[in-house]
Formats: sequence, structure tokens, C-alpha cells
Amino acid sequence: MTDGPNETIEDASMSAHQQQMSAENFDLKSFFPYLVRVYYQSVSGSVGDVYSSLYDLGVSEWRVMAVLAPPQSMSALDIIERSSMNKVNVSRAVARLRKRGFLKQDIDGDDRRRSVLRLTEEGRKVFYDLIPRVKEVERQLLAGLSEEEVRTLISLMARVRENASSLEL
Repeated sequence: MTDGPNETIEDASMSAHQQQMSAENFDLKSFFPYLVRVYYQSVSGSVGDVYSSLYDLGVSEWRVMAVLAPPQSMSALDIIERSSMNKVNVSRAVARLRKRGFLKQDIDGDDRRRSVLRLTEEGRKVFYDLIPRVKEVERQLLAGLSEEEVRTLISLMARVRENASSLEL
């Protein structure tokens, strides 16, 4: 029978050995977080080619426009919450969109201390011109998948996102 300290050393030794074996068997090409990044770049790049080539918009500008598109106004903080972008990216996108005349900033009618953003008429025209084009890219990206498979894919992605949100590291 081994005493406590020896068991701890053996356990640590086994753990180090297991870690080494795990590292030796690691394959980046099958590592889920890596695959997500590859899929993201491919999918986002396909859609981004549309709004970039036609209107010289970046992904952050596109997202701000998409959040504001149903004729509504909201603060930059609201855009951050609804777009999954950080404050710096939203701020830069808002500045570029304002400079190009696609976005305007007004004082909130209900709270004069707060400013709200909305698409200009020109911004709405650009956005509505892009919608059928990006929807066509989406259709092509999902080609060959049934409606049920698309629902399953979206559901699985949501579950993974929930798992990521609840990680305790």
C-alpha cells in the first residue's frame, strides 16, 4: 500500500504523461475552435465580398447598418448589445458611416442626455440594395441542406454558444 504523498506524485506523473500523449495526438485541423474560425472566415468573407465590393463597407459597418435597418434608432450601447461587437469596433463603424452620410446622430426625444443613431435615407437605400444580394449568398452557402438541416444547424450552433457562455475557466 502506498502512502498519500506517493499517490499524489504518481497522479501528477500520470497526468503529465496523459497531457503529453494528448498534445502528441492534437490535430489542429479537427480542433473545434479552429474549425469555427475557419468556417467564420469563409462564410463572413463570402458575404463581406458583396458589401465590400459594392459599397466599400467593412463587416462592422454592415452589422451596424443591419441592426439599425428596420427603421429604428438606438444608442451606440444598444448597437453593441445587439451586434456582438465591442465598443471600439462600433465606435469606428459609426464614425465611418456618419462620414459617408449613411448614418446620423440625433438627441433622443425621450431622454435629452442620450444620443441615438439612425440610418439616413442614403444609408437605407444602400442597405436595402444589399439585402437581396447577401440573401442570395446565404442561399448559396446553405445549398444542399434541407430546411430541417438548416434548423438543426442553427440549433446546434446556439447550443455551442450557450455552452461557451457558461464556461467556468
